[in-house]
Amino acid sequence: MRLYGIRWRSVAIPHLEKAAEAGDVESMYTLGEIHRFMDRGMSREAIDWYHRAALGGDPHAMLRLEWGMICELADICAEDHDSWVDKALEQELPRAEKGDPEAMSTLFDVYNMLGEPRTALDWLERAAEAGNPEAQDWLGTITQERSDEWPPPLEDVKAAEPWFRKAAEQGYAPAMNKLSKNLRRQERFGEAWTWAQDAADHGHVDSRFSIAWCHLDPSLGEEEGNPFCQVEEDRITGWAMLHAMNEETRAWAPRTLMEQERHRLTEKEIQEAERRAGQWLDQEPPMSKFPPKYGF
Repeated sequence: MRLYGIRWRSVAIPHLEKAAEAGDVESMYTLGEIHRFMDRGMSREAIDWYHRAALGGDPHAMLRLEWGMICELADICAEDHDSWVDKALEQELPRAEKGDPEAMSTLFDVYNMLGEPRTALDWLERAAEAGNPEAQDWLGTITQERSDEWPPPLEDVKAAEPWFRKAAEQGYAPAMNKLSKNLRRQERFGEAWTWAQDAADHGHVDSRFSIAWCHLDPSLGEEEGNPFCQVEEDRITGWAMLHAMNEETRAWAPRTLMEQERHRLTEKEIQEAERRAGQWLDQEPPMSKFPPKYGF
């Protein structure tokens, strides 16, 4: 799952297969996600793993099997139910009605699949109010982007902030990252920097990259009048963080920035930075892009 979080999908497969064969339903579902992405659609491998996860009770796997005519074409329709989405609803609704915040959040996806967006949003709001951080984060996103304008109107940004903050204060890294960006939009740069640091400490790849870039070049963004970087220039620390990110994630962003900014450091400074990089390697919680459970 750590490999999946940093998008090393193909490398994650053999490890997840061992867990899936041992009965781990989350691994089955994740294998379905990986094959769907890598194969650019619902391949036989993706369908088979989703089916196994659905039989194991994963409601989002059930929803994946509702796409198009997959269950009919693959002959894997739900037994004793009209559809997989009906099975997901029957499973999750009683749990949600008993107050389970995770089930409430899942009903947002279920009712959207059923074509009932108003009911879906009602359940997302109930999940957020019950304290589910993923629901709070998603409700903040919906609120901030409700106008379909870019950048979002300031009134929507301000309306979204409390939801991002509720999730961030629970230690949910994606919400910390979004709250930081939200506060930057409100020109509350000191708070934005603090939350970016917190998100980076919680393993969020994008926030870690921003913090590293700021150390390397604190003028980041100032041409737009956006003094986000609340730190003095420290090229060695910035390079050390980028080097550690490149070692751990192989993401293109730190590698590209290092190639572009190499001229800013002497060879001696680069050697010192790479020596210091160990303090940012393999920290807990692990680095992650935090892929959503039920994304596109």
